[in-house]
Parts: sequence; structure tokens; C-alpha cells
Amino acid sequence: MSCRRERRRKWSAFDGKSTCCKEQQFCNFMSHEKCLKNVNIPCSCIAPSLVRIPVAHCFGPPGHYKRKFCTVCRKSLESPAFRCEVCELHVHTDCILFACSDCRQCHQDGHQDHDTYHHHWREGNLPSGARCEVCKKTCGSSEVLSGMRCEWCGILAHAACYVVVTPECTFGRLRSMILPPSCVQLFSRNFSKLHCFRISENLPTESDEGDDVDGSTQGPAKDVQISTDSSKQTLKIYDGSDAVKRNQFRLISVPRIAKNEEVVEAALRAYYINDDQQEYELQTFSQQALLSDDIINRNDAAEDSNLGSVFRESVPEAWIIRAKPKDEEVIRIYPAWLWEGMAYISLRVNKDTTTQTVIKEVLPLLGRQTGCLQNFKLVEVLMGSKQVQRMVLDNQELILNRLEDIRKISIRQMNQTRFYIVENSKSSVQVNMFVGGLPPQLSPEEYMNILKNELAIKRAVVLEISCFSEAERIYMLVKDTTVNDKPLNAVVIPEVMASKIPQNCWPLLVFVNPKSGGLKGRDLLYCFRKLLNPHQVFELTNGGPLPGFHTFSKVPSFRVLVCGGDGTVGWVLGALEEIRHKLVCSEPSVAILPLGTGNDLGRVLRWGAGYSGEDPYSILISVDEADDVLMDRWTILLDAEEPAEGAENGVAEPEPPKIVQMNNYCGLGIDAELSLDFHHAREEEPGKFNSRFHNKGVYVKVGLQKISHTRNLHKDIKLQVDQREVELPNIEGLIFINIPSWGSGADLWGTDSDDRFEKPRIDDGLLEVVGVTGVVHMGQVQSGFRSGIRIAQGSYFRVTLLKPIPVQVDGEPWIQAPGQIIISAAGPKVMAETLSQKTDFVPSVTLFCYVAHQLCSGT
Repeated sequence: MSCRRERRRKWSAFDGKSTCCKEQQFCNFMSHEKCLKNVNIPCSCIAPSLVRIPVAHCFGPPGHYKRKFCTVCRKSLESPAFRCEVCELHVHTDCILFACSDCRQCHQDGHQDHDTYHHHWREGNLPSGARCEVCKKTCGSSEVLSGMRCEWCGILAHAACYVVVTPECTFGRLRSMILPPSCVQLFSRNFSKLHCFRISENLPTESDEGDDVDGSTQGPAKDVQISTDSSKQTLKIYDGSDAVKRNQFRLISVPRIAKNEEVVEAALRAYYINDDQQEYELQTFSQQALLSDDIINRNDAAEDSNLGSVFRESVPEAWIIRAKPKDEEVIRIYPAWLWEGMAYISLRVNKDTTTQTVIKEVLPLLGRQTGCLQNFKLVEVLMGSKQVQRMVLDNQELILNRLEDIRKISIRQMNQTRFYIVENSKSSVQVNMFVGGLPPQLSPEEYMNILKNELAIKRAVVLEISCFSEAERIYMLVKDTTVNDKPLNAVVIPEVMASKIPQNCWPLLVFVNPKSGGLKGRDLLYCFRKLLNPHQVFELTNGGPLPGFHTFSKVPSFRVLVCGGDGTVGWVLGALEEIRHKLVCSEPSVAILPLGTGNDLGRVLRWGAGYSGEDPYSILISVDEADDVLMDRWTILLDAEEPAEGAENGVAEPEPPKIVQMNNYCGLGIDAELSLDFHHAREEEPGKFNSRFHNKGVYVKVGLQKISHTRNLHKDIKLQVDQREVELPNIEGLIFINIPSWGSGADLWGTDSDDRFEKPRIDDGLLEVVGVTGVVHMGQVQSGFRSGIRIAQGSYFRVTLLKPIPVQVDGEPWIQAPGQIIISAAGPKVMAETLSQKTDFVPSVTLFCYVAHQLCSGT
């Protein structure tokens, strides 16, 4: 990947170092003089031609990134810049158009079937302490763009060392949990990368307005200032008709006595084009110029006129750079299938060369017969940084005319355009789309009627759509559709080809709640997408857990990692119960990375108090080394028998029976009332609840407001344990606990021995029932001064509510109408795993576990 000799790279001394005199104006590359012979980094102007498989990037909203460098101009990111959500690419706002479409290929798109098991190298932005895999010396820097990193296995190397690394990539230490890209198929022609990777779309910013196909507004070059030197002048340069229409230009600063070829060369540098300046000319910017083909110094001008100054007494401030017409040209034709030998075929075309002529001449060079021309097509591919666009050329289209049309539109686009010869495939298109937000418990016929009436869908399963345009239409329509005042959501999901998954691979399905843990989930989403295949990372606010489980439904063996609070864990396990019968791996292990406020389940399973910025890579390693434990899980049946009179929530008639699952605890009375008040406060001002410290402060404030309240919960409920009545003491709260952690780590049951009850365990098939007398008592429990009032221990419970009472299950509160609450075991023991004791990773999140979800039949 070094700059080729014909690029005529020249060098000169610069501040005690050596810098590229000619190419430096393209990429600002610098090197020591003694290191020049080892330079292997391609210049930005030729990097697009070296891309093996064009894959567009997935840019998020612009942001500020400290100690990062732009991979196009190699300068620091001092202003808002873009970052790819899938790979390590960072670019300035006005450099994004020139970024290579060289993102990781995370799936097979359509008919492509490329080998993806090679290292995917990305230059620079390595930490200062990074060590080279080859020479073991420091290869990172916080001062300049240096070093190389494989974005699959993560190995690091110097730019001079990485070329000796074995090209095959084994995915490194995470190979057993990475979903191999060759096992994933996704037809994504009409969908952006944000859609393909299910990344929530952000509101457009000012810099997003007026986007072109690459989605970026091109403004003046950041490194060109308006010159105050009277000997220089700053000019606006447009690269074609499309830039003129969009008013997207770049600035160049040239001497007032500059000659034509010097201005052309400066204009080409501004657009990262390293062609011969003799092949380009400048055209005065005007409406007449757009309609005329009159270019400066072309119309019978003397040869020596090109040596004169481009400026006259009246100098235009804006120019259009145009390519001179050619009678013949050499183009590159790339095969769209795996082919040993050269990456492309060079072919000379003239004014009479058509698409069919190109196919006929190229096929023998690729070892194919020319008797079946109708089985092949020529595809024009625009390798934009945000979208790779494909267009099939007509068989009779003149190639040279097509090249001239592209250059008139944009010479930059011509530099990013390729031609592929593609064999027609008989495989059918299938786009899988998950549609969420539909009403529950309807018949298949009722669901079909909703889809037909609301979305005008003619063919839908869940949803398998056999037409690109139809899939795009349905996707956009779903976003604007509501059913029963509830908006629908659409998620494009890939197809996992389970037969291609290696035997020693157990892919990790990752669910992240970005709203948990003071919004730390957003950073984890980005980190896990980089470390793993983005197709195995799902954002829970975008469709919930079901799209992920549906994607992995055919995978014979996989694991799950849930990043969120206790409520998020319960949400994922509940969804797993609903879809378990449709999974080939019906009992996947589920790991937890606690991000919530309480994180009681994480504490019991020795995860620590919550995530506080530990290295995500180390977290994945720890998950892979976990040991087995067992844990109970419980089912709660809520059956309101009669309407509540004067209830605060306005219940006018009995609520239908419902079933919820419990992992940690279920509270009635004051405990649930505090949770409900906190829930209401967070709904009113969600933006303020962005840290655990603030959340706990709100809990304290709510509790202080209820210290003087007097309640008699024991008079409003009746308790039956294992078919026997239990008399309740004078309490304000009744709590059923499955784990020895409550209220952010408090031991509600206590450690004292008791002859009446067995010692609690999370796998003993028993629940402990504890009472609290009020807010003060709860505060004493959480401070470690007291324990709760031990009431009972059993495996089957029936609670009769005589009036509406606040209830909470695993932190999710509501007002429950009078009726019955039945708590029973939810099947066999649940398999869980804690981090192996031999691990060296012991941060605040100390130990990690899996929670395998098993359900009894008929539940």
C-alpha cells in the first residue's frame, strides 16, 4: 500500500524532519529522512484506488474528539468532526467527501461473496503506550497520526512493520464471540448504514443541510485563510456542475502572478486529485459557462498562452475545474467475484466502445467464455464515503461519453467511480424487516389486516420482502404510522447463515440500553460495535430485544450480554421467554453489565455496584471466562377482581389479569410508592436523570417527604404462604426477595441465624418475605444498622389486596387494583455464570455472570 513510483513523490527538509514536498500538499504526510524507504502509507489522493472492497462508512452526528486526527488531511480534530460508528475513521467536516469507502465489511451484501478473513488495517489514533506486534516497540502517538491497527483482531503495528504480519485474520482473543461477517447476509441497496446497523437517527444539525449523496456540506478548506497579502488572492473552486448547483466549493490561495497550470494544480490538490494538470482546465464561473463548452485557453490559443497569468485586470473570484475531452482512455474493470491474479483489468476505450464491447473484451481475460454475454452486466459504482451507489449500464451506452458526463458532474466523483463486471445471479432478493409496536394478543388474521390496511403490504411474513423498492417504501411508511395511538417502528435485520458459523464460535448477542447508567450506554454501544460485528449489537430503544432474538433465531449456540439496569435485564428475559420456542438455542446464557441505579442483581452475582468506565475489551474477556452458578426466577400473576373506588389512577373497571416475571424482588406499600414517585419525576424531566448520584438524591428527597405519613398496610392486605395464612405485623411495606440485595445493595433479610427459617440462597427455590415499618426503617436498613422484619419463607404465595396499593417488581412500579397476586416458581433452576476467580480483571465491576433463561413448558 505504498505510493507508486509514477506519483513522483518528492521530499524536502521541514522543521528538522522530512516532509513530502508534492504529496504533502495532498495528505500532509511527514517522515524522518532515514524512514523514507519504509513508507507504506498510501497518499489520500490514491487511497481510493487501493480499496479492495468498497464499503461505506456509518457516520454519527458531528462531535468533538480529543487527541484524534483526520485520516484524510492528517491534521488534528480541533473543530467538530465526524466519527464512523463501525470503525476507527475520524474526519473533519469538510474532509468527509474525500474519505475512502473502506469501512469494515460486516456482512455479505447481495451477490458478493468475498473472503473477509484478512486484517482490516486502519492508520493512527492509537494511544501513546501502544506496542507494535512485530518489533514490540512503541507505535502509538498523541501528537501525530501514526501506527496501524487491525479493526477485527485489534493487533497494533508500525506502518513499516504491518506489511510483514500474516495477512489472515483470526479475530484475535474475541474469536469465539464475534459473529463472522461471512455468516451474515443483508440486502442493503436502498438503506443507509444507520438503517443497516439499527443506529438511531439523530435530528439533523445545521451542518447536515444541503447534503449531497455523501451527506456532507462541503465548505471552504479549513486550512486556507483569506489572504491579507496583496500578492496573493483566494479563489473559490467548483469541481463540476453538481457543486455549482449546491454552492459547494473549496478555497485555494495562489499568487496573483500565478500561471494557469499552477492554478489548475492547486485546484486539483484541493480536491485530492493527483492527475496530470495538463488534462484539466479552468472555466470562468457564470451561468453562460454552465451552458457553454468554452474553456480558458482551449479555443485555438497559442501554445505559449498557457504560460501566461490566469489573471487579468478583472479577475473572477470563482472558477470551475473541467476535464479536457479525450479521444481514448484507459479504464479499469473490476471482477465482482473472487479471482486470483490482478485486482482489475486495464482496458483502452474509444468513442465507439460500448458497454457490450467492454464485456466482450474483458471476459476472455478473466477466463470466461464470450458466448454468454447476456449473463454478464457492467455496473458503475460510486464509492461515496457514506453510501456506495450502484447503477447497471445499458449495453449500448458509449463508455467514453459516460466518463465525460461523470466528470462534468464532479471530477471528485470520477475519482471515486469504478466499473465492475458482474455475473447475473438467479438468487432472489429478500429484505428482513422487523415491525414493532403492534397491539398484543391478536390473531394472525388481525395482524395481517393491520398490515394491509395501514401499510398496504401485499406480501408480509415478519416481514420478508422480495423487492428493494417495496422494502424502502414500507420502511418509510412504518415510521409515519400509528396503531391505537402507538407509533410503529421498523428495524432492518440481517440474515445469519448458521451453517457457516465455525464450530468453536458462540456469538455474543449484545443488548444495550443507552438510557441506563447516566447515558453510559451510548459509549458502550460505540465500543461494542467496534470490538464485535455491529450486526450482533442491538440498541434496546430501537425496537427492543425481539429484533436481536429474531436475528439469532437459527444460531445453534449463542450467548447474550445485557447492558442496563435490573429493569432492562427483566425486559430482555421476558422477551426471551416469549420467543424461546422459536429459537434453535432455546436456553442461551445471559450475561449482565449493570448500568442502572440499583443494580442489585449485578451485586449479588458479584458484578459490583455498576459500570464506571472499565475497558469494554476487558469486559468481553471476563464474560468469556465466566463460571456457572444457579438462580431462581419467579412468575407473578396479577388478577384484579373488582374496580377500585376513588383510586388515584382512575380505575373504573377490573383490570385484565397479567403475568410479570421477577428476578430480584417484589414490593408492596411504601417501597413501591417511593419507586412510583421517582418514576413520575423521571418522566417529567428525563434530561436531569443522567447520573446515579442524582438518581439516588431524588430517592432520598422523595423518602424525606413521606417520613411523617402513617399507613396500616397489614390491614389492607392478606398473605398466604404455601397454603397457610400468615399474620402480618404492623408494617408499611411488604417485600418478597429472591436475592440478598435490595435498595442498591442493602441486606434486607440480615445475616443473623434464625431457627425458624433456612439460610437464604438464590437457588433454593424459596422466597423470603420481609416487612418494613416506614421510611426511617428503610433508611436504617440501607445504612446497615438494622434488618427488615422476617415474616415468612416459602415457594408459593397468595396476596389479597383489599384496596389499591402501589406495587413494584424489579424497580418497575404501578398502582395495583384490589384483587389477588399469586407468586410461584417460573420453572427449573436458571443457569448463571460468574467471572472465573483466576481472572486478573478486578475493577469496580468486579465479577461477571451469565443468567441462562429456562422456562417450564406451558408457562
